[in-house]
Amino acid sequence: MILRRLAFSICIAAALCPNAEAAVHPLRVHPNHRYLQQADGQPFFYLGDTAWELLHRCNREDVNTYLSNRARKGFTVIQTVILAELDGLNKPNALGDKPLIENDPTRPNEAYFVFVDEVVKKAGTLGLTVGLLPAWGDKWHHRLTMPGPKVFTEANAFTYGKFVGKRYAASPVIWILGGDRNADSKDDLAIVRAMAKGLRAGGPRNLITFHPRGPGRSSDTFHNDDWLSFNTVQSSHAAKDFDNALFIEHDYKKSPAKPTLDSEPRYENLTAGFYFASANPAVRFDDADVRQAAYWSMLAGAAGHTYGNSSVWQMFTPESDSMIGASVPWQEALDHPGALQMGHLRKLFESRPFERLVPDQKILGPYHGPGAGFIRAARANDDSFAFIYTPLGQSVTVQLGAFKAPGGLKISWYDPRYGVSFPVMNADASALNAFVPPTSGRGQDWVLVIDSVDKKFPPPGKPWKAPSSK
Repeated sequence: MILRRLAFSICIAAALCPNAEAAVHPLRVHPNHRYLQQADGQPFFYLGDTAWELLHRCNREDVNTYLSNRARKGFTVIQTVILAELDGLNKPNALGDKPLIENDPTRPNEAYFVFVDEVVKKAGTLGLTVGLLPAWGDKWHHRLTMPGPKVFTEANAFTYGKFVGKRYAASPVIWILGGDRNADSKDDLAIVRAMAKGLRAGGPRNLITFHPRGPGRSSDTFHNDDWLSFNTVQSSHAAKDFDNALFIEHDYKKSPAKPTLDSEPRYENLTAGFYFASANPAVRFDDADVRQAAYWSMLAGAAGHTYGNSSVWQMFTPESDSMIGASVPWQEALDHPGALQMGHLRKLFESRPFERLVPDQKILGPYHGPGAGFIRAARANDDSFAFIYTPLGQSVTVQLGAFKAPGGLKISWYDPRYGVSFPVMNADASALNAFVPPTSGRGQDWVLVIDSVDKKFPPPGKPWKAPSSK
């Protein structure tokens, strides 16, 4: 108990330190085609948060509250939508403005876009990149989907794409097409590709990706399109322990190689299997589910990860309509534990040259079967370090002889709940060894960190110190 309280104090202190370092834009794909990097060549860790209704339901004070909170917690990307999902064309934003004049994509309402400008600029001053969706999928998909309305054609999609592409060409923006819809028809494909072409014409240097309907993958349709800078998947919200890393593994094997990440995994406090929420509304995803999805996907080769919360994506308040069972006000949900723990994820990966990581299950000993406790591993391509994630705190058997580390190996445990680390031992790179985490069970997940002694890496997290006996 004392250990837990001490660790919790450490993590709260870390959370209060603002993330003041803005990414150097424009971002681009790393030369290894597995990760993203900044314009100065430094790696970029994509740690996203889904705030789909930020531009629609929030006023300036709300925006400042939200963005400041996410910057303090270490997020790097905010995913939001210009033409929003929840009746974003016909229902004005919090300032009373609609985005389009008479719902015409070629007639943008300047007052609405001035507010978008402010949000993008504010995000940039806090070190945040905006993953900006030009429109939610119900505005372009061929099927009559609610609330809509469908307003895009191939011609006006290009015009609108060029307008927003040019407007934010010099801003910290990653473009995300799609919006929870797949391009299922010839017309869908034409509209999406026309909008991508318009974005490129307006802002040729911004990265572009596609957010598919879940469960789904952008690579199934657009992998070979020149405009698609990197892939995303939506592993979605169907069930606990669903192995979202299988999507990442699929994309990782594709040629040509492109970075990939999960842009919509299971959301914290969302009812598991939300389509059937009325059947068992008490079963909700918690912070353990959030961490499991994040570490599974990262160690399968993802370029980053996205967090979501059932209240935050829709900016839910007691006065607003509740979607999919949201009941906690978004201001309170901002500080749910999973959001804070995503900052620990980023800190762990950035403590080492994470762009060198390659998925490598072969360094594990006896096969660890699939399921809730599936253990995943990734190793640096120069053998300088490795991360191994054990979701249920099971023992981990490692082929230490697989490492080329003449100076030996330093082994430690990293606690993804609190961001603290526990030294274990130094070992020769020559033996098969088993390592037992400090705790085990659901919610007691751990990351085994293996470092080459010669690299002199710092501890992977805040070193844990036993409380004084005084």
